[in-house]
Amino acid sequence: MRDTTSSAKCAGKPCDEVQATFRDGSTRRAALKGLLGAAVAPLVTCRGGGRSTGSSPPNVILCMADDQGWGDTGYNGHPFLQTPNLDSMSRSGLRFDRFYSGAPVCSPTRGSALTGRHPFRYGIPTANAGHILAEEVTLAELLREHGYTTGHFGKWHLGTLTNDQEDGRRGGRRPEHYAPPWEHGFDECFSAEVQMPTWNPMVDQAFPSQYWTGPGEFATDNLDGDDSRVIMDRAVPFLQRAAESGTPFFAVIWFHTPHSPVVAGPQHRAMYAEFSEGEQHYYGCITALDEQVGRLRAELRQLGVADNTMLWYCSDNGPEGRTTQQRNNRGSSGGLRGRKRSLFEGGLRVPGILEWPLRLAPGRATAVPCSTADYFPTVADALDLYSEPPVRPLDGISLVPLIDGTMAARGSRIAFQCPDGAERGVDSRLGSPDHALIGDRYKFLSYLDTERADEDMLFDIAVDPGERHNLASELPELVAAMRTELEQWDASCARSADGADYSDV
Repeated sequence: MRDTTSSAKCAGKPCDEVQATFRDGSTRRAALKGLLGAAVAPLVTCRGGGRSTGSSPPNVILCMADDQGWGDTGYNGHPFLQTPNLDSMSRSGLRFDRFYSGAPVCSPTRGSALTGRHPFRYGIPTANAGHILAEEVTLAELLREHGYTTGHFGKWHLGTLTNDQEDGRRGGRRPEHYAPPWEHGFDECFSAEVQMPTWNPMVDQAFPSQYWTGPGEFATDNLDGDDSRVIMDRAVPFLQRAAESGTPFFAVIWFHTPHSPVVAGPQHRAMYAEFSEGEQHYYGCITALDEQVGRLRAELRQLGVADNTMLWYCSDNGPEGRTTQQRNNRGSSGGLRGRKRSLFEGGLRVPGILEWPLRLAPGRATAVPCSTADYFPTVADALDLYSEPPVRPLDGISLVPLIDGTMAARGSRIAFQCPDGAERGVDSRLGSPDHALIGDRYKFLSYLDTERADEDMLFDIAVDPGERHNLASELPELVAAMRTELEQWDASCARSADGADYSDV
């Protein structure tokens, strides 16, 4: 087990200043031995401090949908889709009106959620490429070292899970990308490498995969029907055992819905009988997911742990486009420009909610831009696990000041980059450049190429969320400043990718 402690007070600081040091343990990998001399905060035991309550640390749950668009909820204005539990959750806690996935595709976002770092720092440029490195410190490792029990349930997508059989898009037998959750801090797993059909997940898979429960072990029963229910059937007993033992828990519940193959069961299709077949499947499977979110919230209340549980919900990127092969993809960006794979708002801005009754009054909403990369520093800050000196770049910031009502603006900007589109062509980004920088008001997009400077884009997102009016020619000084900041961040990611974060200090 890794002994890990975060080390940066990062709220509101520029991304180059947002860094963390982690405390070395007896079994620490050689790449991190240079961090031994860093100052660290005291460990938090399962009954210990943590400034969330003064008596016990919060439980943490990260829920994530797969390809759910900004507009794919009732509370964000969808005219037909029924999501009563997400709507209720949005009214019961903090609704993020500008919540961003760490990337416009799946795997990089998931890596950002667990590390607080942009996955270009450690080689996950897109889906089904690279893997989470052994030298990275995950939120599961951090919390397990401080007395938590940890579980991952659903889609993993951060490396292969077996070297013994065909599995997932990469076909298994890829030891260079073997990176299962049980080697990254998770005590209990029910994990698939890639997407599953959203109904009868073991049937008609485009990329046959298993739900792995450990090295060489996979589930063989209770795999029929709605996939969101199949996943929650494994997560709920984990939560029950933790609550009964009095142990704080960290649960990652990553649904496959509504990623293709998009299929809803008869009960949920019937709820949308007046719509086309494709709409029935798409809306039905999201409503089925919503029911499982309601089941989760009810279970937390029944167990008496809801008040001190940080329950996060988001999507991994914007909605998939509709093609002949993907006729059931009916996702909505809510009128935002772009979709999955694009750095326009429709590819990055996703539903985002935090429910934490002990700390958050109901009915709050915020327009402060936030990101999946903020999970790690926020949870670490809530447990008082920050210390100095800063050493290791983080791309997220702590949202504890926002939770406490003392943050009116982010201050720092959120940076993005995505592949150059060589595999699918530039059309895969729907016209967006391959880098973006999002602040409280303005958003800048660029190729960071002087020969393509005329393709730079600048939008006043506060008044133009649809990105219709390019202000780049009208505000050249702001464009220059944001390009410089983005170039510096890009160089920082390149240094990280070259191994600078793991060298002796």
